[in-house]
Amino acid sequence: MATLIIAELNSPALLSFGAALVGALLGGLTVWYTCRESRRRAERTAEDILQSARRKAELVAEESVSQAEIEVERRRAELRNRIERSEMKIEAKLREICSHEESIGALDHQLVLQERKVKEESDGVEEERQEVAKMSRNLRRTMEKLADMDVDEVKVALREEVERDCADEMHGLRKSVLDRSERDLQEEARRMLVAAMQRLASKPTDDITATIVQLPNDDMKGRIIGREGRNIKSFEASTGTTLLIDESPQMVLISSFDPVRRHIAKIALERLVKDGRIHPASIEESVHEAQSEVDGIVVDAGEEAIRALKLASVHPELVQLIGKLRFRFSYTQNALDHSIEVARLGALIASELGLDPAIAKRAGLFHDLGKAIDAEYEGSHALIGAEFLKRLGEDNVVVNAVAAHHEEVKVESLYAGIVILADTISAVRPGARAELMSSYIERLERLEKLALSIEGVQGAYAIQAGREIRAVVHPIDVSDDEAARIARTLRRRIEDELQYPSTIKVTVIREQRFTETAK
Repeated sequence: MATLIIAELNSPALLSFGAALVGALLGGLTVWYTCRESRRRAERTAEDILQSARRKAELVAEESVSQAEIEVERRRAELRNRIERSEMKIEAKLREICSHEESIGALDHQLVLQERKVKEESDGVEEERQEVAKMSRNLRRTMEKLADMDVDEVKVALREEVERDCADEMHGLRKSVLDRSERDLQEEARRMLVAAMQRLASKPTDDITATIVQLPNDDMKGRIIGREGRNIKSFEASTGTTLLIDESPQMVLISSFDPVRRHIAKIALERLVKDGRIHPASIEESVHEAQSEVDGIVVDAGEEAIRALKLASVHPELVQLIGKLRFRFSYTQNALDHSIEVARLGALIASELGLDPAIAKRAGLFHDLGKAIDAEYEGSHALIGAEFLKRLGEDNVVVNAVAAHHEEVKVESLYAGIVILADTISAVRPGARAELMSSYIERLERLEKLALSIEGVQGAYAIQAGREIRAVVHPIDVSDDEAARIARTLRRRIEDELQYPSTIKVTVIREQRFTETAK
């Protein structure tokens, strides 16, 4: 039996089967091993891909955050630029409003004088009418008396009448002489002022405009800013100004409260744009050259003004300060043109009064010198300028005229009064300082609305160019004490909520009227 089994095992069929079985096992093991290795390689590949994707995602995220920060900074800079431009526009509007206030005030003063004159003439006509009526009555009584009197009585009455008439005539003659003397003085003063103004030919005042530099293309803005903003930072630090760069096409706005610095920055930036090479070193060189050029312009302007007025012995420091006034404005009036105009007006008025026109001319030219002096002195520009002139050894008459031209110190000579008068004429002449009509109307409307917002006020009227507000209250609903309270409240609210030049008079009107018609 065993031999049979061994024989069967050694048969070819069984050997083939065994070989096939072994081959199948080996193939299965091979396939299994191969699959396992493939799976491991796939897992490693997947892990590498996942890590690569994570790194890319991190890089993208970092880049997005960086771009977002840059965009936020850009929008913040644009917002700051818009705010600064808005503030500049508001400041310009306020200067225009103040300018127009002064002009309206002068016109209002003239109207008051005219009304006073008309009233005086009307009173004179009324007095003459009453005098005629009185004479008529006296004549009637005289004729009635003459009818009942004899010759002697008539002589006595005539003598008394002549004496009374002479007394009245002498009184009227004295009054006429005094009035005529006062009128002659007023007419002479008007004639002198008109003659001085007619002899002076003043050019129209230029309006203040923003300092804008035109660019050849918008790509130049990026070169002005520079990498990480180093060019614009270097420019602003060198010039002491602020560059406002926004979406406005092909233009850059230069902002600074100092007009001299603003002009230096404009010249330097125009040169840089023309040259095309913009970097910190070229910026410093261009600013230095622009500074030298502006210094020359300042000296030339000062010397030209002195030559035009034919003044002698002017200190070099005064020449430079006078030239700086070319870049400064009082509202919309150029400070240097205004000073030259005051000097010429003062000289003409002094000539009419028989005074030395050279002294009046010096005082007029120097009267606003304090506006060009740096902030090393304390006080108003009149006192600062006077102190500076005194330090340089200027004549005491000129020093006092400069210090007193805003009546901050006591007037010590006629030249101070001449400077005050010439300064006023130059400021209020037509075209010197102006305000937009829309801004003026808006200011009056705000004043009236503020008065109407107070309880008890049924009508409000801004008069005298906004220098007085009259509020009308109902006499039954509002008592006298309440009317006084309304006046105080309105005055406090005007002081707290409105901006205005000079003063505003508050008048509260409470009255009752009773009317009947006779038929």
